Amino acid sequence: MSKVIGYLSNNRAYMRYDVCLSQGYPMGSGVVEGACRHVVKDRMEGTGMRWCVAGAQAMLDLRAIHCNGDWKAFQQYRITTETQRLYPYRWQVRRLYRKTA
Repeated sequence: MSKVIGYLSNNRAYMRYDVCLSQGYPMGSGVVEGACRHVVKDRMEGTGMRWCVAGAQAMLDLRAIHCNGDWKAFQQYRITTETQRLYPYRWQVRRLYRKTA
């Protein structure tokens, strides 16, 4: 019990729940749990789904991008980086082609 009292005493300044509630911040874990269910559970726990760690992480990364509204920007980034990876000398070919045309 003394550990709990010490913890609460030492962190009293961070426990201004009245201020947070008056500013509209949610208290409790319901909001976080709802977001986890929306982002993770609904996508990952479908009937018959099995995931390896790498595959699950890749899916969660994509799901987070989608849920944050960053899908179009991500697609543009992916196209740009994959084009650079697959065709690293593309700019040189274009420059040579312009000189001969």
